[in-house]
Amino acid sequence: MKIIADSSNTRTEWVLVEGTEVVERAFTTSLNPFFLSRREISHCIRLELPEAFFKRRWEHVWFYGAGCSAQDKVKTMEQSLVAQFKTPATVNSDLLGAARGLLVRESGLACILGTGSNSCRYDGTEIVQNVPPLGYILGDEGSASALGKKLIADVLKGIAPHVLAEDFLEHYSVTPNKLMDDVYSSPLPARSLAKYASFLATQIELPYAYNLVYDGFMDFFRRNIAFYECASQPVSFVGSMCTTYRSILEKAAADFGVTVEKVLASSMDGLIQFHATE
Repeated sequence: MKIIADSSNTRTEWVLVEGTEVVERAFTTSLNPFFLSRREISHCIRLELPEAFFKRRWEHVWFYGAGCSAQDKVKTMEQSLVAQFKTPATVNSDLLGAARGLLVRESGLACILGTGSNSCRYDGTEIVQNVPPLGYILGDEGSASALGKKLIADVLKGIAPHVLAEDFLEHYSVTPNKLMDDVYSSPLPARSLAKYASFLATQIELPYAYNLVYDGFMDFFRRNIAFYECASQPVSFVGSMCTTYRSILEKAAADFGVTVEKVLASSMDGLIQFHATE
């Protein structure tokens, strides 16, 4: 049996699998080694996972996570996993997890649209091209953090429709000053910005909200997908933003000239298939 984990900036999904059969499934907090020490990661794993995950030494632990690109962060995560499960562990980026989860053994373009955004060209096993996402300040187009950032700025500058802005402040029980303080004092600013993007779903019938999401997705295509060598081929997506606003994503994609092949909320089913053949 194997353990497979897929960790976004919001949460971590864990499965204990025998072939393609899920024996146990669980969710814990996000485990990002950029924000958590080895001890904190180990603490979360031990306290938040069911005891079934620790019954014996498993065949392998496969972990895909946000923040798991730099080698020192990969090492931190691997050490924590080995210490807790007493099992060999391999740590990969969340982007490779998205590609394998979406496309399994097929080649193509795979994208994440969640708290942040990212994209890659995948050859059926590994990532062979990646347009840098650049994070919530310089990039992450089409993500919840980018849309939340734009929405907050429009509310505070008086650009958003007055009724929407009033509803927004009432919905979150904040004043403009408290909103500014929340954004600029947060230890996890991207996550703080992202939480406000969900408000758009309640207002999506308004042209302002629709256009904000549509323009965000068009920015994603212009500043990311356009630079791949095979940009005209179908594109697959995983994450909260692409599932919540699927119809708008498909409209933006069609207007840009690409076809949306898959839209998934989670990479896990594909990851199970990928590792069942190893």
